[in-house]
Amino acid sequence: MTTRTTALTASLLAGASALALAVPWSNARADQDGFADLAAKVSAAVVNVATTQRIDASASPEAPTLPFAVPPGSPFEEFFKRHFDQGHGASREARALGSGFIVDADGYVVTNNHVIDGADSITVTLEDGTELPASLVGADPTTDLALLKVDAGHDLPALAWGDSDAVRVGDWVLAVGNPFGLGGTVTTGILSARGRDIGNGPLDDYLQIDAPINRGNSGGPTFDQSGGVIGVNAAIYSPSGGSVGIGFAIPSDLARTVVADLMDDGRVERGWLGVQIQEVTPDIATALDLDTPHGALVAAVQPGSPAEAAGLEAADVIVAFDGHAIEAMRDLPRVVALTPRDKGVAVVVLREGAEHTVTAVVGERTVTTRVAATNDTAQGFKPGDLGLALAPMSDEARHQFGLPDQAEGVVIVDVDPDGPAAASGLRPGDVIRQVAQHPVTAPAEVADAVAAAQDAKRDTLLLLVERDGNALFVAVPVARA
Repeated sequence: MTTRTTALTASLLAGASALALAVPWSNARADQDGFADLAAKVSAAVVNVATTQRIDASASPEAPTLPFAVPPGSPFEEFFKRHFDQGHGASREARALGSGFIVDADGYVVTNNHVIDGADSITVTLEDGTELPASLVGADPTTDLALLKVDAGHDLPALAWGDSDAVRVGDWVLAVGNPFGLGGTVTTGILSARGRDIGNGPLDDYLQIDAPINRGNSGGPTFDQSGGVIGVNAAIYSPSGGSVGIGFAIPSDLARTVVADLMDDGRVERGWLGVQIQEVTPDIATALDLDTPHGALVAAVQPGSPAEAAGLEAADVIVAFDGHAIEAMRDLPRVVALTPRDKGVAVVVLREGAEHTVTAVVGERTVTTRVAATNDTAQGFKPGDLGLALAPMSDEARHQFGLPDQAEGVVIVDVDPDGPAAASGLRPGDVIRQVAQHPVTAPAEVADAVAAAQDAKRDTLLLLVERDGNALFVAVPVARA
């Protein structure tokens, strides 16, 4: 062996030794000893959840569709139609299977709401094959969680919640469930990502895992390496319907609070602030003189809400709530929802370039025809302006656009399809309530605001628009004068 080879070998060995010291062997090579001990420790508390639902087909006025093509008008069409009509109107029983896990020795079982939604009867099957009728304690469709209760006549093995915030991307995880009704099945993988929003609702904050989960795994637990439940399996992404290594679990830090509420009185209490919010886009950030797009932009404040009592205003950008940083719009609903009712919290907002802190007492959340522009009523902008034709609010405009009687502002009656307003998503029937954070009631006021923005050499102009009863801010590019 040459001196160079010996040196290279020593270098590689030294690197391997350093790596072994940096990464604990038990974590870096969890597959060395397998997951048998962990699976044996937790599997007894993982259950199968079966439901039945009676579907009354007679409630549907639609006739059944033949499952094959028959020549129209032929004798066969009448024969087969009569045959399939015989079953039309009869009720049938639909069955579904899912997973769940025991969180209390008294027989409380956690599963997904979509597993038991609409069920007439629920049966929980334990690992040893014991079948027990289950009653529904409560459900929370917003987080897709449900709590069941079974009576086994003795204490049942129960699982402990883990800390989903402590699990890092790349950590080993283990999922247990009942895929395709096969029975208890164990799969392993890693935490692939966190904070996933999959469009299920305002509280989306899913853990993404690559441990294979399939249909029937819904409601089953995901464990960390110590056997704590860090997630409730809820959904997968799959073009084919089978696992492709992208699964989503409700984090335990959210699930734990929801389950505790359901166990207490069968319902979930959620905080309520009373604001309509939207994302701070780069254009909106520029219009508000923000260094970077961040926070949750208040588009409207509901009358009589905690937000109104606290003095929050439209165009405020909420950047912190009760000590939690609000980096993006989607952060605020989760933080508010998990805040107890009647708690006074500090809300930090950016308003007209300055930071303000207000105190809000959190409440409880209980679950067209186009108008033609005329010279008398509309203000048409020149090419190169916003590309809008506007009209003052009137009873005629309210009627023709289906606007509420209390609607105030300036009505957009026409939009230049090649103008900046169209590119920003404005459309006829929208009502402009504010421009550059100042109320407007006449088309001329909007035109003056555009001119002022051009004189100030601003790139964008911020409009507060009302559409379908909802308020939203829109940043529109301004052409230089």
